[in-house]
Amino acid sequence: MRKRSKKYREIKSRFDLQERIDFAAAVAAAVESSYVRFDETVDIATKLGVDPRHADQMVRGSVVLPHGLGKEVKVLVFAKGEKEKEAQEAGADYVGNDDLIEKIKGGWFGFDKAVATPDVMGSVGKIGKILGPRGLMPNAKTGTVTFDVARAVNELKAGKVDFRVDKTGIVHAPMGKVSFGPEKLLENVRAFMDTVLRLKPAASKGTYLRSIAVSTTMGPGFKVDPVFVKELLK
Repeated sequence: MRKRSKKYREIKSRFDLQERIDFAAAVAAAVESSYVRFDETVDIATKLGVDPRHADQMVRGSVVLPHGLGKEVKVLVFAKGEKEKEAQEAGADYVGNDDLIEKIKGGWFGFDKAVATPDVMGSVGKIGKILGPRGLMPNAKTGTVTFDVARAVNELKAGKVDFRVDKTGIVHAPMGKVSFGPEKLLENVRAFMDTVLRLKPAASKGTYLRSIAVSTTMGPGFKVDPVFVKELLK
């Protein structure tokens, strides 16, 4: 059984972690409960009423958070010709095609996100088994396979978050840093929840939002009652 630190236990004793509260209270509690010396990430986990084993119930998408993620995002772009220049001018950290593919085959992963133009996906697909498990494979559904590379790079640099439901039906996503403060974090949460709701599959039956929790990297989770979503999105 995992042994919790003294500070963690002290934080846990100050809050009723079984109580389901609204989003504002949960975000404020997560920020208040941060006790470590580094700037923790605030995360949200949403249990959905879907069965990810069925393709028509898969929830996958992306959202550009109003206040970003509070960290530098290194973006790699697979492209050729004029699109290479466009990517460089947009601020991409690495641009190329076959040369980058060979570096990745050799074990290099010095980037956080990858974008590819459709005309080079044949080559990029050859390293799909390397990029896929790391969440780095460009995908049209998240806007990272596109000829509009400038827009894709700008969105990723600005704090675009890609997410997908896992095999247990939960969507995990970072919402920013503790240093943002409750107000900015809540605005990021609002943008995320709005996107998740809009992505509800037609095949999903019954309750779509089953449970929600907000937490920091090292802190406890604060439960949110899904009934407060309507209030959040007003």
